[in-house]
Amino acid sequence: MSQFQIVGGKKLEGEIEVKGAKNAALKVVAASFLAKYPFKVSNFPFIEDTCRMIEMAESVGVKTKKNKNENKLVIEAKNINQSRFSKELTNKLRSSILFAGPMLAREKEVEIAHPGGCVIGKRPIDLFIEGYKKFGVIVRERDSYFIMKVKRLRGARIFFPRVSVTATEAMMMTAVLADGVTELRNAAMEPEISMLANFLNSCGARISGAGTPNITIRGVKEISGGELELIPDRIEAGTFIILGALAGKEVRVKKMNPLHIEALLVMLKKAGVRFRVFSDSVTVVGSTKRLRAVNIQTHEYPGFATDLQPPFTLLMTQAKGICLIHDPIFDGRLMFTDILNSMGANIIMNDPHRVTVSGPSKLFGRRIVSPDLRAGITLVLAGLIAKGMTVIDNIYQIDRGYEKIEERLQKLGAEIIRT
Repeated sequence: MSQFQIVGGKKLEGEIEVKGAKNAALKVVAASFLAKYPFKVSNFPFIEDTCRMIEMAESVGVKTKKNKNENKLVIEAKNINQSRFSKELTNKLRSSILFAGPMLAREKEVEIAHPGGCVIGKRPIDLFIEGYKKFGVIVRERDSYFIMKVKRLRGARIFFPRVSVTATEAMMMTAVLADGVTELRNAAMEPEISMLANFLNSCGARISGAGTPNITIRGVKEISGGELELIPDRIEAGTFIILGALAGKEVRVKKMNPLHIEALLVMLKKAGVRFRVFSDSVTVVGSTKRLRAVNIQTHEYPGFATDLQPPFTLLMTQAKGICLIHDPIFDGRLMFTDILNSMGANIIMNDPHRVTVSGPSKLFGRRIVSPDLRAGITLVLAGLIAKGMTVIDNIYQIDRGYEKIEERLQKLGAEIIRT
């Protein structure tokens, strides 16, 4: 298994470019099943999760053309030769459940195992199953597979009892080719949803209200292909800005949209981080000496993103004072703090959703294991500011979301290698 070896304490300087949004790329691959014509996608991140999503599409007959050097993907679902997805592939990726709706629209049936992904507590798929049923889908379980069939998808009114980005996108895609009108209430509002809706509309879909809690979809008979440039990854952008605050002399994070991470920027300013905001970049002047502790609570967009909580928690280990980090969205999201404590941090777990961080604490390198995607990149950041060498195992979890991360960090002056 590969690992990262990091020698900490190097001051970082220069520019780092944000790649296309992982969570947008995954949804576009699933959405390609709605059309019999090619989707041409640029700014596509070829990371572990998106490559597994492409693999799943190819496994049922979808054709793809990949240009990894230019981050371009052409995906064409003209011919689908089966409706059953491999359990081996499905178990690797939570987003695999997104194939169900478009496959039902095209083939009227789908067989898919329970999705996998990060192990950060319970992530049930009841919202998806109940949602598909409202479109008229009959769902059975057999041998750990969900077997779904429908004569014809019909529009539905769906109220989400809890806000879910992936469930919102799944129901929105399912409704595109359904008969009649679908109304989604208490929908998620993330920019990736608006991007997907706008693109599908350019292909002939009729979606209104995306980016608000109320989305209306009027079903159409078919949609065409189209071209799309993915929006930049706001989680990657925020992570790099926090890295600049922790270890940078001056780091410019470019090819991003600052409007997508306003909640983070507000909290960084309160914490004493110095940065300058431009239309498509943020320049950070790093210095932990002026950092002060601030409390945060994660929330659905446009609130503070749960995926940015781990690196922000690391930032607070270097701030003066005591703060409370409250992340109510996923059970187990804060378990990584035990690893930071093993490196010298002073973090007390109050309950599964709240920790108290006291700082500043000097961190020391050691051998650690990446537990999940967002905690994994946080441990890379921790290794970059720790004294001595840090060795990180299970870096597959990091590769799931960050393309060639060690090469990009090396260009800033980081001493990190993959072995």
